[in-house]
Amino acid sequence: MIGIFDSGVGGLSVMKELIAAFPDYQMIYFGDTARVPYGNKSKETVTRYALEDASFLIKKGAKLIIVACSTASAFALDTLKKKLKVPVIGVIEPSIKAAIETTRNQKIGVIGTRGTVRSNIYVGLAKKIDPKVQVFQQACPLLVPLAEENWVNKPETRRIIKYYLRPLKARGIDTLILGCTHYPLLAKTIQDIAGKSIKLILPGQESAKAVQKLLKKNSKLEKSLTKTRKHHFYASDISGEFRNIGNRFLGRRIGKLIQADVSKR
Repeated sequence: MIGIFDSGVGGLSVMKELIAAFPDYQMIYFGDTARVPYGNKSKETVTRYALEDASFLIKKGAKLIIVACSTASAFALDTLKKKLKVPVIGVIEPSIKAAIETTRNQKIGVIGTRGTVRSNIYVGLAKKIDPKVQVFQQACPLLVPLAEENWVNKPETRRIIKYYLRPLKARGIDTLILGCTHYPLLAKTIQDIAGKSIKLILPGQESAKAVQKLLKKNSKLEKSLTKTRKHHFYASDISGEFRNIGNRFLGRRIGKLIQADVSKR
């Protein structure tokens, strides 16, 4: 199976893109809802959580891990790649590569959680790929609850997005990375406020492209993936809201949802 994990429901927006790209492959999702959010926790804590999440998915049969959490991708990806025996893909590197290929004036904006912005991972990766590119970041802590509450077209949401985008637009960016898996639910509103001259980069779409490239290079891995449309869903804490919100993020009804404690005692 293709394993996908996030701190909560946001990673289901990445799973949505993966299902669209690989409709015949079986996938397994884990949302660490008991310990959400990751965005305000230390690097050491997020790395420990990410290792536990990924190890749980591997035990369930995952042959490939997608870190569908920007904070975990920023803080834990290198450790996951070193310690796990299966390929690992995060949501950050595919997004920054796509943004660098897209930008015309070498000015890229990133919106994300405080943890993601604090890590400076986008800035560091951009310098390695193309030192001429400038990356401007903006933490947007209010956008996650707005996405979960489905306040997509509310006047209050538009005002908050305008506030967050104002300093990035003042920098003259022509490309904007939605650096949190919750933000695609607000993509239409963000695009409307950003303007047609600014191209949006969505993490789920770029991660799906990265998986496509990996499977083309690794036929053995591709052949090891189960081809069935039955997917599995786990969460460390289950509430009615997970299913209601998750259905919107996934773009379809979530199947059977099972509670699982992945923390090491």
